[in-house]
Amino acid sequence: MHHIEEIAERIRRSFDARTAARDNALSQARIITRHCAKAIRAIHRDERDVALDNLNEAQRLVKSLQTDLTDYPDLYFAGYTQDALKEYAEANIVYALIDNGDLPEPENLGLVYDTYLQGLAEATGELRRRCLDDLRRGNFSEAERMLNHMDDIYAILITMDYPDAITGGLRRLTDIARSVTERTRGDLTISLRQEQLEKSLQRLEGQL
Repeated sequence: MHHIEEIAERIRRSFDARTAARDNALSQARIITRHCAKAIRAIHRDERDVALDNLNEAQRLVKSLQTDLTDYPDLYFAGYTQDALKEYAEANIVYALIDNGDLPEPENLGLVYDTYLQGLAEATGELRRRCLDDLRRGNFSEAERMLNHMDDIYAILITMDYPDAITGGLRRLTDIARSVTERTRGDLTISLRQEQLEKSLQRLEGQL
C-alpha cells in the first residue's frame, strides 16, 4: 500500500489533463458553432466576404480541435464536439451550393462521414430559406435551383439505409429533409402558378 499515493497522483494528473482537454474542446466547439451561425447569416445577406471570414476562422478552430484531441478520441467523438463539426459541415455546404460552387467533400473538411451527412441533411433547411427569399424577390430560376439541390441531397440521404449506430441518427434528419423539401416544392409550385396567372391576366388586359 505504500505506492498508493504515487498511483493516485498519476491518476490525478491524467484526470487533470483530460478535464483541461474537455474544457478546451467545449469552448472551441461553442466558438466554432458561433462562427458557422454567423457565416450562414452572412450567406443569406449576400455578404460573401463576411461569410468566408467566419468559415476560415471556423476551419482554423476545427483543425486546432482535432490536434488538441489527438490523444483523446473519446472526447473528439463526444456529442458536443461532433455537433459543432456538423454545423461546420452545414455552413460550408450551404455556402458552396448557394454560391454555385462545388460541393465540399468530407475529406477536405476533415470530417467523419456520419457527421458530414448530418450536416448535409440539415443544409436543406437553409436551402429552403434561400428558396423562399428568392421567391419573394421573384427570382424563380434561383428558387428552382435551390429546390433541385434539396432533391439531390434527399435522393442521397435515402440511400444511407444503415443503423442509427452507424450514421449517428441520420434517419430522423432524413425524414426532416424530406418534409422540408416537399413543403418547399409546394411553395414553389404555388408561386409559379401565381406568376403564370398574373402573366395571363396581363396579356388579357393588353388584348382588351
